[in-house]
Amino acid sequence: MGFFKKKSNTKINSTSSQTMKTSSTNELKTNLQENIQRIKDSLGESSDIIIREIRIGKEGTIKAGIIYTDGLTDTASLQNFILETLMLDIKGTELQKKRSPEQNLISVLKDFAMTVGEIKELTNFEVLFTGLLSGDTIILIDGYAQGLIISNKQWVERGVTEPMAQSVVRGPREGFSENLRVNTALVRRKLKDPNLWMESKVIGRYTKTNIAMMYINGIANDEIVKEVRLRLDGIDIDGILESGNIEELIQDAPYSPFPTIYNTERPDIVAAALLEGRIAILVDGTPFVLIAPALFIQFFQSSEDYYQRADIASLIRLLRFFAFTIALLAPAMFIAITTFQYTMLPPALLINLAAQREGVPFPAFIEAIIMEVTFEILREAGVRMPRNIGAAMSIVGAFVIGTAAVEAGLVSAAMVIVVSITAISSFVSPTYDIAIAVRMLRFGFMALAATFGFYGITIGLFALLLHLCSLRSFGVPYMSPLAPFNVSDQKDTFIRLPRWKMFTRPRLISQQNIVRQQDSSSAKPEPSKNQEYEGV
Repeated sequence: MGFFKKKSNTKINSTSSQTMKTSSTNELKTNLQENIQRIKDSLGESSDIIIREIRIGKEGTIKAGIIYTDGLTDTASLQNFILETLMLDIKGTELQKKRSPEQNLISVLKDFAMTVGEIKELTNFEVLFTGLLSGDTIILIDGYAQGLIISNKQWVERGVTEPMAQSVVRGPREGFSENLRVNTALVRRKLKDPNLWMESKVIGRYTKTNIAMMYINGIANDEIVKEVRLRLDGIDIDGILESGNIEELIQDAPYSPFPTIYNTERPDIVAAALLEGRIAILVDGTPFVLIAPALFIQFFQSSEDYYQRADIASLIRLLRFFAFTIALLAPAMFIAITTFQYTMLPPALLINLAAQREGVPFPAFIEAIIMEVTFEILREAGVRMPRNIGAAMSIVGAFVIGTAAVEAGLVSAAMVIVVSITAISSFVSPTYDIAIAVRMLRFGFMALAATFGFYGITIGLFALLLHLCSLRSFGVPYMSPLAPFNVSDQKDTFIRLPRWKMFTRPRLISQQNIVRQQDSSSAKPEPSKNQEYEGV
């Protein structure tokens, strides 16, 4: 026992000494040339890393180094507010006079000389490389084991444009961009409240991607905020390139076809979600923002539902649920009817279908599989093709192939109609993620229908409902407010009640400050009873 104990202590001491050695080698040196050489060796003499040695002040008595990344740094501000200030505007003797006994030259430059916005001090190479490769400018002074990080990032980026994936007829036309600060500003612009809190994180050992978690303090559930923070802090990966990478690492059910995290590129949807108590996760480099927790009903709600009148918004939402059912079950029901339950059809229609299928060599299931796979190929080809010809190619391809297949006797005309209606119905969903789940589940229901008929479809529906009811999104039941059933939250489920009746937030998401407006009856719009009009 003593031998193992001694060996263990030796290992701990060795690890501790190695950590201290690594920490000491990571610190900046007092010699400017040693620091510059370390930067060159670490970055492999990269041509886009600009290193310039200058002398500060008109007397030129102080040696300094300016390091920045070409293409990521604002060279105009570097020239006008950094180089010109250091080399021409300030004097070395004046800096020495302003310096107090306990203050070094780095602090004097930061407090008195530099005219730029955000300035931070650095003492190690890890912080230096992160800032340098993010577009900041680094200033090192000879004789000091410290430096300055000046924030003057600038690079070519896409501006705020109309969202491509979630377009609306009525509503804002602005969408998120790939710049994290632009995206947070778009959210701040809509929610001008000090309780809108933002926590910043850096994830990715190599990419060091900036992540922002936003929520409204006092509305968001503290337990959900804590859970989201815990899952983000637990990510240890080499790189994050898109918000989809974050979604895969923190979602609740990785093997479920249904998404448990919502994503959007519209600031108004993010603002509305924050007002309901949800948490937004913004990732630098992508216009898609994650929203958690996400519910099944949420994927059938569009931002336009809340900009239109309640009656037409409710009708369109019911239409989405009907289209979801068609996209999921239409081919399976056609297979079940034509294979097993053909007596359910009227005699005239049954005779017509039998005449169409007389020359078709395949059973209904194989026929449906051929048409569905063909349409999926055409859909993917249309997405990957250039935008100008992609839509035309997919439409013409579907029409030509469908007509030729019917004339060749490979498929029946009724099957082409069913597959076409199914494909069109899958496009009705306002969210692409739920349409992907339908595309995958459709083939499973087709196999059940070909094997057991309507009994197989019923078994599949029961299994699907059990799976949906078992899902959670950051602790919130996925099927709420349907399961568990909540009466007060039915005002925005299958139909949308008028705004003056939606006076509470979702109960299971926000359990504090749940009141949107104090009295729904007083908010009801109606003409004043005291109004009198001349001539009436």
